[in-house]
Amino acid sequence: MDIEEGGLTVSVPEARDGASEGTGGGVFFNPTQELNRDVTVATLRAYRDREPRAASYLDAMAASGVRGVRAAAEEYDVTCADVDADAVELAAANLDANGLDGEAVHRDVNALLYDEGPFDVVDLDPYGTPIPFADAAFANGRNLVCVTATDTAPLCGAHLNSGIRKYGAVPRNTDYHPEMGLRTLLSALVRTAARYDKAATPILSHVSRHYARTYLELESGARTADDCLEAVGHVDQCEDCLWREATPGHIADPVEACPECGSDRVLTAGPIWLGPVADADFARAVRREVTDEMGEAKRARKLLGTVAREIDTPTHYDQHRLYKEWGEPAIGMDEFVERLRGAGHEASRAHYRGTAVKSTASIPEMREAVLGDGAD
Repeated sequence: MDIEEGGLTVSVPEARDGASEGTGGGVFFNPTQELNRDVTVATLRAYRDREPRAASYLDAMAASGVRGVRAAAEEYDVTCADVDADAVELAAANLDANGLDGEAVHRDVNALLYDEGPFDVVDLDPYGTPIPFADAAFANGRNLVCVTATDTAPLCGAHLNSGIRKYGAVPRNTDYHPEMGLRTLLSALVRTAARYDKAATPILSHVSRHYARTYLELESGARTADDCLEAVGHVDQCEDCLWREATPGHIADPVEACPECGSDRVLTAGPIWLGPVADADFARAVRREVTDEMGEAKRARKLLGTVAREIDTPTHYDQHRLYKEWGEPAIGMDEFVERLRGAGHEASRAHYRGTAVKSTASIPEMREAVLGDGAD
C-alpha cells in the first residue's frame, strides 16, 4: 500500500505496530514511529546548520526505505542498507518513485560500515537493541550517530539480567524508569565510542512510548573521549523514602543504608549517563525545523519544547507518588513546578510523562516549597 509521510509518497508493506504486534515476517513498516521519523528529519535539517559538511547518510536498517527517502529529500547522500532483498528492492523503488538520488544495497550493515565507511551520519533503528551495531557505527561514523532502542524492559531494569548482558550496566526498575532506560542506553553508547577514541555527546534525546531515541555528535581524540566518560556514574536510591544521589565514576560504592531514613533497601544503578541528554539550543533549533507537512508536527513541537526546557538531572520524581507519601491531594503540575522555582529550586517537567518532575530540590525541600508546612 502507499502512504504519505512528510510530503512524500512511499510504498510500504502492511503496517504493524512493533511494540504490540511484533515485526512478523518480511519487510516491516511501523506507522507509530512517524514521530521518530519527523524528529529525525527536523534534526537533519538543524544539523546542517551546525555541521555544513555533513553530507552522507546511512539508513542502516532500511526496510521500506521511508527514513532514507525522507533524508534524501533533505539532499543528503543516502545509502539504504538491509539484509532482506525484498527490503532493498522496495527502498530502491521508493527512492526512484520520488525522483530522489540514493543507493539501496543488500548488505549486512556492520560489514558495509567497515568496507565503505566512514559515513557522516549513521542512523541505527533496529527492532530491539542497537548494541550489535554500535561498534561499527562509532568506528565508522564521522559526525552524528542516531540510535533508536525499543527494548525498554532490559534498559530500565524490568528484565535485569538482559539489561546487564546487553548494556554492560546494572539498570534498576525505579519510578523514573524512562530516565533509567535512556541513561543506560547512553552510557553503553558513550563507552562504545570511547573504545575508538571518540567522544559521543548526546545533543538530542527523547523517550516516546515504547522506545528511546538519541542523537550523538562525535569528536575524535583520546582526551575528548576521556572527558566524555567523566559524565558516566551511578545512582543510589532508597526504595522507602525515595532519597537518591548520583555519583560520577565507573566503580560503584554502594550505599548500605539510606542516609535519610536508615532503610537498608537501597538500590544502586550504573554505570549510567549522568550528563545532559540534550543540548537545549540545538533542541530549540530542531523544533524550528518541524514543518506543517509532518504528520506528527504538533506532537514533535511539544516534545522538543519540553526537552529544551528540561533540567539536567539523572532522575525524576513522580508527583502523584510524592503527594501519596505526604497524604495530601495533588495540585496541578504547572503550579507544582512554579512553587519549586519560587522557592529557589531548579525544576521542570519531564517530556515523557505527565506527572514527572525534575528538580534539584530534595524531597523535604519540595514538601516545604509546595506545602509550606515547615517539613524537614
